[in-house]
Amino acid sequence: MVDILAAPQQAKADTSLRTLAAISVAHWVSHFHLFVLPMLFPFLKEQLGVGYIELGFALTVFGVVSGLTQAPIGYLADHIGARKVLLIGLTVGGLALIMLGLHLSYVSLIVCAVLLGLANSVYHPCDYAILSTHMDEARMGRAFSVHTFAGFLGGAVAPAIMAALVATVGGLGALIVAGAVGPVVALALIIVRIPDASSADRKEDGADAPKQSVIAPAIIMLTFFFMLLGLSNAGISNFGVVALMSGYGVTFSAANIALTAFLGASAAGVLAGGYLADRTTRHGQVAAACFAINAVIITIIATINLPSAVLTAAMGLAGFLGGVIAPSRDMLVRNAAPAGAAGRAFGIVSTGFNFSGILSPLLFGWIMDQNMPHWVFGASVAFMVMTVLLALVTDRKPQSRSESSVKDLTHS
Repeated sequence: MVDILAAPQQAKADTSLRTLAAISVAHWVSHFHLFVLPMLFPFLKEQLGVGYIELGFALTVFGVVSGLTQAPIGYLADHIGARKVLLIGLTVGGLALIMLGLHLSYVSLIVCAVLLGLANSVYHPCDYAILSTHMDEARMGRAFSVHTFAGFLGGAVAPAIMAALVATVGGLGALIVAGAVGPVVALALIIVRIPDASSADRKEDGADAPKQSVIAPAIIMLTFFFMLLGLSNAGISNFGVVALMSGYGVTFSAANIALTAFLGASAAGVLAGGYLADRTTRHGQVAAACFAINAVIITIIATINLPSAVLTAAMGLAGFLGGVIAPSRDMLVRNAAPAGAAGRAFGIVSTGFNFSGILSPLLFGWIMDQNMPHWVFGASVAFMVMTVLLALVTDRKPQSRSESSVKDLTHS
């Protein structure tokens, strides 16, 4: 009898594990593809005869397209199914790079950037919709953390992979091989039969869930929350090395070691944050606490010339705490999303990251042009403080709604 009862549970666990692995691989591809063009900038500059401004414009096009299409893609995923949209995104992103490798020109580069931006917009809405629908509720935070870690890993290994490809098959071959990863993974996801997720999958008492507007105050606040998270991290990630060198007299190698500690610890923090997210419902308070400590750490870095070892340790701790936030961040969005609208919710809030990606280079670049390297960290602290306040607000809103719902049921 025990074996009979345990069999369905084991089958469900195996299916969940296979789904998590497949979706995490897709997220790995998304972050890997993010770094393909930047890693090939020296090759593209030489072959196309353009400057870095023209190459940077391609990345701007990518960011704008991804930002504008993320929310509509979320609606599409909820309507026709997240699986179809995810498979299309993997294929389109891969074919864009293959096309560029087969016909290299500046026009092709811009077209590739447009298609890559469109492909990039599918991952968060589709991945989170599938995970939210098919993962065990008790392990949802850990599922989100593994998914996020896979993305971190894709970006981390991209430079080494692209360097190896350029050395073996050349720049054009590197584009083609990197692009082929997308359709290959899409085919693998079809073979393992990843489940679908759409508004039809979420029902209440056997009936279709009532349609609710996803443009709710909580979702709007979470979009700003994501934007502030992106802004608070972008300055350190993208301008931390030059700020430390020009403002604090830190050597190039020491600054890079400190940044490596920050980024590496962030990945470790994501996995730890998954376990924490599964053991609490106060996800906003977790995010607020971690970022409050981060604000103190970054303030110390901004105001005191620390020895290299202490600087590396401080940056590592800040990165770890920043990573811990990620699963709780995702749980906040999932809890705020109406039934059957996870794709739309994650699509909308993820535009906050896109906005920060557009704004942060301008803001922190201007700070460095004004010869104010200390304010790279100072501005990051300001965004962290705003993030703390907004996290506390977003944590209260869902709770107050749930409490009012309980009261209504009690009185009815």
